Amino acid sequence: MIRLAEEKAYKLGALTISETVELAEQLGLSFSEVVIAEAMYEEDLSREEVLAQVEGAFQHNLSAIEIGLTSGKSFLMGETARELAENDFAKKIVGDDFLNKALVYTVAAQIGNHSVGLEPCAGTGDSCPYTGLFRAMLECYPKEKALQAAAAMLKVGTIFREGKVSTGCNMEGFGAGAAATAAAFVELKDGSAAAVERAITLAVSPTIANPCTPRVMVAGLCATHICGALLMGNLAAGLAVHTGIPVLVPADVMIAMAAEIHTVSAKHVVPVVNRYMRAFFKTNAAVEAYISPEIKSKEKALAEETVQGAREKMRELAGKANPIVKPFGPAVVGGSSQAVGSPTNAARVAHYLARGTVTKVVVELYPELFARRGINLPGILMGACFGAHTGDGQMYHQVMDKVKAAGIEVEVKEVDEPQLQRITVMATERSSMVESLNRGGGRIAIRDAMPSKDEALKAAQELGIVVTD
Repeated sequence: MIRLAEEKAYKLGALTISETVELAEQLGLSFSEVVIAEAMYEEDLSREEVLAQVEGAFQHNLSAIEIGLTSGKSFLMGETARELAENDFAKKIVGDDFLNKALVYTVAAQIGNHSVGLEPCAGTGDSCPYTGLFRAMLECYPKEKALQAAAAMLKVGTIFREGKVSTGCNMEGFGAGAAATAAAFVELKDGSAAAVERAITLAVSPTIANPCTPRVMVAGLCATHICGALLMGNLAAGLAVHTGIPVLVPADVMIAMAAEIHTVSAKHVVPVVNRYMRAFFKTNAAVEAYISPEIKSKEKALAEETVQGAREKMRELAGKANPIVKPFGPAVVGGSSQAVGSPTNAARVAHYLARGTVTKVVVELYPELFARRGINLPGILMGACFGAHTGDGQMYHQVMDKVKAAGIEVEVKEVDEPQLQRITVMATERSSMVESLNRGGGRIAIRDAMPSKDEALKAAQELGIVVTD
């Protein structure tokens, strides 16, 4: 392994996830074996010593779990773990005994954290699923296998530790926890190193930008963050090991993206979360004694205002919601009602307004949709050139050839305006243009149109397209 790493100019002691996977695959080893070998080289230890130190690293946090299962009580989590563990885990969260234990122990770790503290990895948040899973592995698997899986888990976790530089569960309890436990679950399922990489990518994806603040100060919410990490990790591992699901994004790219978005989330997402959650923050009477009545009064008024605003927002959403007997919009081929459905419907309106034979289509899309042109351009063209419905799967798969055969010129541009999708249809008798904003779910907000906005709105109504603000 050392020789192969040197040939590739990889630095042992600083291997990335993708580099570790590559070495393992070429050498016919599991992900954990390369992780352990790297630690042997970096720390000048034997294999047995590495595994012993992996086990030793968990000792304080394991003691916190024991407190969480017995005498511990958390101001945010109550005695949840003890309730779930009593009578030999009679109250199951999930049917699988091993996974159920891991979930209960994870909650216990957080309760213990509020009693004696946890030793943090990226933070104390991800230490909860790591330690909860580790205890469950020791109880349900041979010790050697449990330690190997733990080594794989910690390799991922320690990288997230360096990536976490601000507040954000995306790089801690939920994000790091999901990615790291995914690696461990693959090891337990005897999956390949390549499966570890696919599982990590799948596990990280739903956690991007997830904020920390709700779980830190609001009762109960932490449970679904830290336990959700385990469920996500297990799901990702199962998909990676048992199916051929295509995963093209390397784990290195996914984690690097998560680390960059982490700082953006802290700046832009967390303040919104704070505003909504502030009314539900747990307080400490002894601390509040030092806060002036004026400040507390102001905070109370702001909290009441926010809660009332949230209720008004929900009334607005509920008032516009479809009845439950008609919950869904028209079918959308291409995989996304936002990326395909909405611009396709804008194109359908433009086609409806045009007259004569279509000769050229100009498509202008905001950056996200432009990047996803591989799936939305066929939909846009089938709508603009042929007036096809968003659910016309046959046309969707044939349209690129049909457009070429008809000699229709196509121009695709990127525009730097959020949500903008402008479709221009040039035709022999009358050309048209629809400028709309993407609203997801196949819906559009028509901002301007040619010949007129009123005609475009009428066309959308006749086509059964939902127009929103």
